Amino acid sequence: MSSVARYLSAATLAALLSACGNSSPTAPSSGGSGTLKAELRRTDYGVVHVKADSYEGLGYGYAYAFAQDNLCTIAESYVTVNGERSRYFGPDASWIFTGNGTTNNNLNSDFFFKLIIAEQRVEQLLALPPPQGPLPEVRALIRGYVAGYNRYLRDVGVANLPDPTCRGAAWVREIREIDVYRRFYQLALLASSAVAIDGIGSAQPPTAGIVPAALPTGEQVAAQLGQAWQGIQIGSNAIALGADATDSGRGMVLGNPHFPWHGSERFHQAHLQIPGVLDVTGVSLFGVPLVLIGYNKDLAWSHTVSSAWRFTPYQLTLVPGMPTSYLVDGLPEAMTPHALSVEALQPDGSVATVERTLYTTRWGPVFTSVLGLPLFPWLPAQAYALADANAANFRYVNHFFDVNRARSTRELLQILERNQGIPWVNTIAADRAGEAFYADISVTPNVPDDMAISCAGVLGVATAQLLGLPILDGSRSACAWRIDADAVQPGTIGPSHMPHLFRADYVTNSNDSYWLSNPHEPLEGYARIIGDERIERRMRTRLGLVMVEERLAQGTFSRQQMQDLLFNDRQHAAELWLDDLIPFCRLTPVLLGTAGPVVTGEACDVLAAWDRSDRLDSPGAVLFRRFAQNLFITSVPSGSSANYLGFADAWRTPFDVNDPVHTPRGLNVANPHVQEALANAISDLQSADLPLDVTLRTTQFEARGDEQIPIHGGPGEMGVFNAITAPWVAGTGYPDIVHGSSFIQVVNFDDDDCPDARTILTYSQSANPASPHYADQTRLYSQSGWVPARFCESEIAGHVTQTLTLSE
Repeated sequence: MSSVARYLSAATLAALLSACGNSSPTAPSSGGSGTLKAELRRTDYGVVHVKADSYEGLGYGYAYAFAQDNLCTIAESYVTVNGERSRYFGPDASWIFTGNGTTNNNLNSDFFFKLIIAEQRVEQLLALPPPQGPLPEVRALIRGYVAGYNRYLRDVGVANLPDPTCRGAAWVREIREIDVYRRFYQLALLASSAVAIDGIGSAQPPTAGIVPAALPTGEQVAAQLGQAWQGIQIGSNAIALGADATDSGRGMVLGNPHFPWHGSERFHQAHLQIPGVLDVTGVSLFGVPLVLIGYNKDLAWSHTVSSAWRFTPYQLTLVPGMPTSYLVDGLPEAMTPHALSVEALQPDGSVATVERTLYTTRWGPVFTSVLGLPLFPWLPAQAYALADANAANFRYVNHFFDVNRARSTRELLQILERNQGIPWVNTIAADRAGEAFYADISVTPNVPDDMAISCAGVLGVATAQLLGLPILDGSRSACAWRIDADAVQPGTIGPSHMPHLFRADYVTNSNDSYWLSNPHEPLEGYARIIGDERIERRMRTRLGLVMVEERLAQGTFSRQQMQDLLFNDRQHAAELWLDDLIPFCRLTPVLLGTAGPVVTGEACDVLAAWDRSDRLDSPGAVLFRRFAQNLFITSVPSGSSANYLGFADAWRTPFDVNDPVHTPRGLNVANPHVQEALANAISDLQSADLPLDVTLRTTQFEARGDEQIPIHGGPGEMGVFNAITAPWVAGTGYPDIVHGSSFIQVVNFDDDDCPDARTILTYSQSANPASPHYADQTRLYSQSGWVPARFCESEIAGHVTQTLTLSE
């Protein structure tokens, strides 16, 4: 067994204990007096303020308030992480892990989570001392959370739940601490093992006599995986301004995560207080009683999904005639079998037991697919195992506990370096002193560029070059991830080899790599597995840089100007293309589209009059979007990254590394795809009986019951900074918001202890259709409105709509 196994084996446990400098776990602290007490106050739009005198009490109050808003959604997540979906929802049904967009068969999902439970991965992490295991205060917080959640269920009763979604459901029950920690673990794996839930949960040895189909090449794997990786739709924007860029001469942060509008990977907004100990406000992902994006009186921070890979496949060379044994350094090594069972609901209402054996290796579990792509088949001579850097990561919970109390960006860097727990995001922050900060110090496999090639499996040379994803040779022990002296978790990249940047003007990220966090000080020279350098950036990244630079050329930012930067809904693709498209349109009165000839005259006039934004009442926005979406091609050309989102041959002026913010630009109207895309855009609207000047107000909306709420913003891949993702439905438009701007905060530090802030939770605080906070912020967002901050007591006191005191 490797001394640095990629999943949490006994060897990994020993390595982590050694890294902690402690050979035995510490005993959990009680964290409280034995009496649970909390005060809950609600202000505008249902924002909850929880005050307690201990962490246990804080968790107690937070969970009660959260259950009031979203119990049904998180209760289903607890079913999922316990491997019980087949028992309650049937083995043939599927669920969507909204955090990464994957659709997973219930039975495969149950076996995936049953494997985690059988290996006791969560229990082993809980047995470790900090930073690998939870801090005593975090343990106290979770004990209180469990008590508060269960108290709400007892107070209301499952049969009387206000949310009809799960009222009376057999799968709603009181929870245990292990349920909460298993949910934490699910979130840690969001960008790694959780993209292969089906591929791990269904992996079985090959059947004798089955002849494999032609295997894809490395280039084909890179192309398919690169396209699918873009489709998981996790993203964000964040800008941090330093003293040189703000009217106040202090820090400012725009946080704009683009997360799902439905499901359990939504945000919940809360203000958490322990007088004299903790005072922080912001949002948490469902089931996490800590602020993940937010601010306190001295520090504001946000996150964007990082470009770094969190896993590496290992190609296994199997022992001839023994498909569950593989070779390492020429010697056979048996896979570890895990005989698992799942209870499954039958059509007649009975419950049957389904059994399956899954297999793990020194590198991790055997898997066959990622993101639904069967690219890694288990064959008689070859299989693949998934090595997951986040499989041993509970440190992110300690990280956020520490950040909630941090006072400066310099302290934030120390927390990042100490815990090394950020699982899959960049960190962008600013403080009261006026220092802006960017870092991608996150859990990343330690695969240097030379190792990615020298240890490449059959597919690995192409995927490493085209995607930055190493696929490594599992038949050589020398191809285990490297060990950095400053890495808390052996096999991950230490913080001294990951990018960070302090600035007095600004830093920003919109899901491209670290390279242009500030174009005046590019970050270069890091391992390719972290991200790419010196290649084309997304249009959304470029628009963010353009807008910041435009403002700073005129002066500094006020809070309102930062709010306006997001809600101007500029369409950068239009800014880059329309000056070429309109003359072409006028010179070509008839275009040939898929459905036949199309007359262009009216469309030319609509596009010429359009203000090039995705505001609700901007005629031309829908027509141009259909043009761009018809033209859009997700591709992974040679030398590009997994984050490349391109329009093949659409550009008139190519990318220039010396002008990366403004290139590529212009539209190549000689490209026949451009001509066809415009013709088809006109046909799309005409066939749907929509006028060519139709606006987003009548075509892009979010349903809340019988109400259709118009939604502004548009596709991030087309350079709309205020990203909103909604599929086109012929005849209707864009009737269902899937993903996009979710929690938005603009936080400006000034001369008192009450940060000048505005927020909006776009999809509202509660998923319960019966709640008064099911749609109220969604309506406000539709009007481009904001919620004033209620941080200091003087701001809260006059706006309390509900108070509840809890104790037991």
